[in-house]
Amino acid sequence: MEQAMRGMESSPLVVVAGASGDLGDSIVNALMARNVKVRALVRRPSDRLARRGIDQLPVAFEDSAALTRALGGAICVVSALNGTAPVILDAQGRLLDAAVAAGVPRFIPTDFCLDYRATRPGDNRNMDLRRQFAARVDAAPIRATSILNGPFAELLKGEAPIVLHRFRRVLFWGDADQLFDFTTKDDVASFTADTALDSDAPRYLRISGDQISSRGLAKLLTEMDGRCWRLFRAGGTARLSALITVARALTPESDAPFPAWQGMQYLRDMATGRGKLHDLDNGRYGKRDWTSASAVLASTLA
Repeated sequence: MEQAMRGMESSPLVVVAGASGDLGDSIVNALMARNVKVRALVRRPSDRLARRGIDQLPVAFEDSAALTRALGGAICVVSALNGTAPVILDAQGRLLDAAVAAGVPRFIPTDFCLDYRATRPGDNRNMDLRRQFAARVDAAPIRATSILNGPFAELLKGEAPIVLHRFRRVLFWGDADQLFDFTTKDDVASFTADTALDSDAPRYLRISGDQISSRGLAKLLTEMDGRCWRLFRAGGTARLSALITVARALTPESDAPFPAWQGMQYLRDMATGRGKLHDLDNGRYGKRDWTSASAVLASTLA
């Protein structure tokens, strides 16, 4: 036991902000599996984290001195914060400033999305926020790595209007052969943990658990289900853009991260191919067990 405690004391420290969320929780698990000492920054203690013996540190992001102390000794700060401008720009900006003040050498911002660098400014609010924060990160005296993974593969279970399980239809806009990137949260978390320990990680890393088109999804589901799944074309991307304009005009202003029109903006960036990932870095850390779209869909068909 004493030797195990000494080993933990000598382990590198990684601080995770947003550890109580789904992705943050998975990142914490992946880091602990690598014998990394984890400190979770939380608004209030989480029973789920406490049951796993994770060091939780309640801290107000508005308290810059306390936030700086909370990051002391870390080799990397991982942000898994989720929200709109008050979170992505303001709270995460304070986290970045505190990391610099604490002398933390590396920072992983909460990107975990499409390739926002290739999307058009003004087309997607959440991509615009990440683009704005990237400019701030690039101006800071800290080494940063953004992980781009496309949409989370869990959306295929029905959380997004792509796979319509009730009707055995795959809905698409534009071209049925446009490839999409899908990566599960656990795969993203595993790669993020490796990145946090990689002092030579570049500014951007691109990963995709599976690449498949709407047509490919319909074919895959037909093979898996034994029943015919058909494509359903909702229209071209111009029609989708018109619907986004109407939906946004009818939606009250809110800090909710995913109103209906925001999800539609993601679908547009997927359908046009502007957010598509290229030159993937999947093999950088030797990971081979990427979760396929068929593995994700298998549980829904069961």
